[in-house]
Amino acid sequence: MERNAKKENFKSKDAKLAILFLAPSIIGFSIFYAVPFIGGFYYSIVSSPINGEFVGLKNYIDLIKNPSFIKAVTNTALFTCLSVPLNIVLSLLLALILSNKAIIGREIFRTLFITPLVVPVASVVLVWQSLFDINGALNGVITLFGYAPVDWMESDLARIVIVIVYLWKNIGYSMVLFLAGLQNIPAEYYEAAKIDGATPFKQFTGITLVYLTPTTFFVFIMSIINSFKVFRETYLISGDHPNSSIYMLQHYMNNMFVQLDYEKLTSAAFIMAFFIVFIVFILFFIERKINKSLN
Repeated sequence: MERNAKKENFKSKDAKLAILFLAPSIIGFSIFYAVPFIGGFYYSIVSSPINGEFVGLKNYIDLIKNPSFIKAVTNTALFTCLSVPLNIVLSLLLALILSNKAIIGREIFRTLFITPLVVPVASVVLVWQSLFDINGALNGVITLFGYAPVDWMESDLARIVIVIVYLWKNIGYSMVLFLAGLQNIPAEYYEAAKIDGATPFKQFTGITLVYLTPTTFFVFIMSIINSFKVFRETYLISGDHPNSSIYMLQHYMNNMFVQLDYEKLTSAAFIMAFFIVFIVFILFFIERKINKSLN
């Protein structure tokens, strides 16, 4: 009986200590995440943030009918469909190249690709502007060959510029993840495949891609999430009113914030969050199915 009482005392003390250590995190999460989330959802279902009436899904329905919102959703979807596959393919290709010990100076190349992770975008935005401006360095090279300068940021080509900036910022991070995944594949598998007469392509599809499945899904998810955060780069390069081809969801929400239209702002934010969560859920479901089939 005494031992049971002592165990219960220890458990209660451990529980109190756990709560004490978790309290700062719980309080911080509540203040900066939970409360704003609940407040934002409240704003999305009322007619006004101050003494507003409950309107249900009216704000969401009005938002879906809004041409500016539809344009922002379309541009964001196109950008994601372009940038995410490119980021995965290029970062995997770089990881495969830099994982080869025969490459001279591979450590230097790794450092160069990782550098954008630690360099603030705002500090290099002038470089991108000087490259793609109508009087920039790139147009200077184009005019040398007798061609007319291209107004990159005021045409549909602006989407390509933003994709390039996105890849510059994210490709190093994805490459590091793939490098870590490649290092976890046992070398014995490749040796056995060579003995069996497997070609390099067979080894890549049958061993590398299979064992990189968890890493690929993680990179895919992070790439999608980062593609929804491209507003910072777009805003710094093209300003408040970018070309219509790069008018993203974040631009729409920023404009609604400036106009103090909290109903549309929060409704758009929750729609975007819903799609991100939905896509991530589908990806995790597919990953589990693939892992079960491999096991």
